[in-house]
Amino acid sequence: MFQDDDNSVDGISSDDGSSSDDEALMLFMHQKRKRRMMQMACMIGMYHLDSYCNKGPRRVPIESGHDWVLTTLHNETACYNMFRMHRPVFEKLHSVLVDSYGLKSTKRMSSVESLGLFLWIVGSPQSVRQAENRFVRSLETIVRKFDKVLACLIKLAKDIIRPIDRQFRTVHLKLRSRKYAPFMDNCIGAIDGTHIQVVVPVATAAQHRNRHKEKSQNVMCVCDFDMRFTFVLAGWPGSVHDMRVFNDARSRFGDKFPKPPPNKFYLVDSGYPNRPGYLSPYKGLTYHFQEYRDGTMPRGKKEHFNFTHSSLRNVIERCFGVLKNKWRILFHLPSYPQQKQSKIIVACIALHNFIRQSQLADIDFDLCDQDENYVPLSMPTTTTNDSTNEMDSAAMNQFRAWVADGLWSLKQQ
Repeated sequence: MFQDDDNSVDGISSDDGSSSDDEALMLFMHQKRKRRMMQMACMIGMYHLDSYCNKGPRRVPIESGHDWVLTTLHNETACYNMFRMHRPVFEKLHSVLVDSYGLKSTKRMSSVESLGLFLWIVGSPQSVRQAENRFVRSLETIVRKFDKVLACLIKLAKDIIRPIDRQFRTVHLKLRSRKYAPFMDNCIGAIDGTHIQVVVPVATAAQHRNRHKEKSQNVMCVCDFDMRFTFVLAGWPGSVHDMRVFNDARSRFGDKFPKPPPNKFYLVDSGYPNRPGYLSPYKGLTYHFQEYRDGTMPRGKKEHFNFTHSSLRNVIERCFGVLKNKWRILFHLPSYPQQKQSKIIVACIALHNFIRQSQLADIDFDLCDQDENYVPLSMPTTTTNDSTNEMDSAAMNQFRAWVADGLWSLKQQ
């Protein structure tokens, strides 16, 4: 502070013979910086006091998260509604994750509570804030335990999302029906994509917008006729065409992608070319199974082929329906990093396969088993069916014509 009446600076006198103006100014600036540092230290101290000392009373839960999970497991209806599986499946999944995939109990949370927490978040779905309140845990603990179970399920996914027999030596029971045999004997499953809505940074929003103007990931999946996923590729932006994702799966993941053996084939929609190993429908004709059911039945061998093709390929739509109906977080993933969003998708598919392979009762799968035309939530796939620019194979076109003739002859009998 300047005091002009006695020619001093902060009480330090200045005369022409002993002190210079420069020295006084330097001393003033030094003391000014010192005052600012003291003010900053005071502000930090007040923040620390408010954040760490003036806390409210420690929350004492009426029912701990561990107790809530155990209580829920003992109520059949609540268990299925909260954890999206019955208790025997939960206990089997818990044992597998503990014994083989590194899920462990800690002082802060048991492995049972951790698994219940994860299933409750992805199934209902619930936010981490809701989980914090329900389990009476810190946000840091909730996130850390969620990530731990997620890591275990990703390890499980590597073992469970694959064909049971990579040579596909068995004709599925469904294909032995006189509606299909022997012309569909070599069919081994279906391929399609689905869109999962995601939250992405503004810089990448445009490339993630699909044809419905939603920000999404285009997730390509392969499934068999037991409604098991045998391959998944997540992470591609929603604006990308199915064929680009498909080509990436075959090239970049060639050792993991379940390529069809010679003379075997998958069913694909009109967004894919008719190529060896991948049988697509006739383009320009009514195709989707639901369109035939709601309108006129097929006329002629080509429409009948499309109808039969669609009625078999709807297995992947049923898979997607069960997957999303059970794991509701997939309707709109929270704003996690993109890699974590993709991992959650894969983890949910691993859970889907685990429940199916357990061969234990499950409401969603049981409904599908009782009606082969039942699609949960009536949810078709949301990928584009625009034709690809890639050319069809002449040999595969001849094979399709042979199948169409054979299926038509079966219908006439």
